[in-house]
Amino acid sequence: MNPISAEHLQTKMLTDFSTFLRVLWHHLHLPEPTRAQLAMARYLQYGGPRIQLQMFRGVGKSWVTAAFVIWTLYCDVNKKVLVVSASKQRADDFSLFVQRCIMDFPFLKHLDNSGKDNRWSRVSFDVKGAEPAQSPSVKSVGITSAMVGSRADLIVPDDIESPENSASDIQREKLLQRTSEFESILTPLPTSRIIYLGTPQTIFSVYTKLELRGYRAMVWPSRYPSEENLPSYEGRLAEELESDIRESGATALAGTPTDTRFSDALLREKESTTSKANFQLQFQLDTTMSDMLRYPLRLGDIPVVSLDPRKAPGTVIWSQDPTNRISDLEAISLPGDHWYRPARLGDDWHDWPADTIISVDPSGRGKDETAVGILSQLAGNIYLRAMRGFQDGYSDETLTAILKLGRQFGATMCLVESNFGDGTVIALLQKHARELQIPMTFEETRAFVRKEERLLDSLEPVTTQHRLVICRSVIEYDLQSNQDLPLEERLQKTLAYQLTRLCRDKGALKHDDRADMLAQGVAYFTDRLNVSQFEESKRISHDAYAAMLERAETAGSLFADELVLGDAREALQTLAEQAQRTQARPVMRGNVSAQVRKATRGY
Repeated sequence: MNPISAEHLQTKMLTDFSTFLRVLWHHLHLPEPTRAQLAMARYLQYGGPRIQLQMFRGVGKSWVTAAFVIWTLYCDVNKKVLVVSASKQRADDFSLFVQRCIMDFPFLKHLDNSGKDNRWSRVSFDVKGAEPAQSPSVKSVGITSAMVGSRADLIVPDDIESPENSASDIQREKLLQRTSEFESILTPLPTSRIIYLGTPQTIFSVYTKLELRGYRAMVWPSRYPSEENLPSYEGRLAEELESDIRESGATALAGTPTDTRFSDALLREKESTTSKANFQLQFQLDTTMSDMLRYPLRLGDIPVVSLDPRKAPGTVIWSQDPTNRISDLEAISLPGDHWYRPARLGDDWHDWPADTIISVDPSGRGKDETAVGILSQLAGNIYLRAMRGFQDGYSDETLTAILKLGRQFGATMCLVESNFGDGTVIALLQKHARELQIPMTFEETRAFVRKEERLLDSLEPVTTQHRLVICRSVIEYDLQSNQDLPLEERLQKTLAYQLTRLCRDKGALKHDDRADMLAQGVAYFTDRLNVSQFEESKRISHDAYAAMLERAETAGSLFADELVLGDAREALQTLAEQAQRTQARPVMRGNVSAQVRKATRGY
């Protein structure tokens, strides 16, 4: 350190945290702060009232932030600091480091308030000179601890997210609810601040959602990302790294260390001793690979076709060529995952088979919905032709709408999950089917395997082999449904969200109605997928041709009518049947009362 007067140094330390950090590092017998640590110091001092620090493991973000807490008290002894972590022990260690520095270093001795009559424990202590207050100068708690009654000018949530408390949507929702308490704890002053430190565990991290609440993030990975990986950071890289990339180019810097904290050799060693996905997560702060391994369902594996209501394509050739990407259809998915149209549809088109079902995942009234899908199986492919979500449980209106939807698409069987209502729903559906005179069989399915396992076991093999085809109108409905709900909840209720966020962790999804409906329908057809779509389509065409020849031989005139008139023949036949029924209706004469004649006029 350059020799300067003690008075000038003290003035500099009061106004510049970077100078204070250098002095503290000197007393801790540490080398000069690295570039990344000085960037942290700048962001901690000037970043704003709501910020995040996402730094690679081992760079010292907790140490630098602990130094910032000490500097805050050094500048104003009346400041109140609350340190929160996923575990109480980690928060206590943070608090203890602050306390030990105050006790051990001469330039901080004026803050030492140790004594038997003073508040001076590792979890809660006051610094010397602080005015009497109920809240201590520094307090440490776990994220699940009771924080009611606490007050703070500076709150430091340090690694509050861990794999154990953020594995599912429900767990992350609970964690976010806990973080919302910070706002009520924070003193209502312009200088009050909340500073998050952490490493995201997944793309759905609470840190990502905190950005939507205005918490600006500074991200500093251990290596410069490649041009291909830059979009994963979504403009959150530290200003210093962004400047380097602008000056030298992403290609020239890709893979080189961003800081002197770890050399290239040491980073290679760490990469070789851990999984690639874990290294990307912990050192590159890139959740993409971790998410790819954890969330196996991809929208890009599901071909999207505008299906004709009368004819089905015999073969669907899947491709993820960029030219096939559907740019005008929003994909609620992981980064880099999009909807794609097929590379080609076969020339062989067939009538939709009688093998068409209604898949129903019923629910009661409330936040869940009754999800309904129309699925057909043809030539080894499963087609999701229509989908609806009903909010009023299994009311008469909903049950009637389900059956009419099935009749519209020629469904011959209704598959209902019986876990809900213990068979009540299927009995009500049968009653309405009789009243509406809709010929249909009904079948119950009961699940005994844990939901997440069951859904993935049904959907993953079919989607990875590109055997599931979705009609474009289904996706359009998915995006437009539940418009009256808040955006976050509306997205969680979409099929696309549920598919791409489904993993094998218990309680992975807050809402899974549409995914459950689809998995149930797909599972029904699973035993019919052990065929080649090309060979099966040829067989169907051959059988249709053979049936046509047989009809030409046995009913030549009818066959000629069908051949010439096509679909018009059905319409003409329907009109003829209606006319015949009208002629056969008995005519009322004689002593029929005037009221009856008036009531039957026009029939």
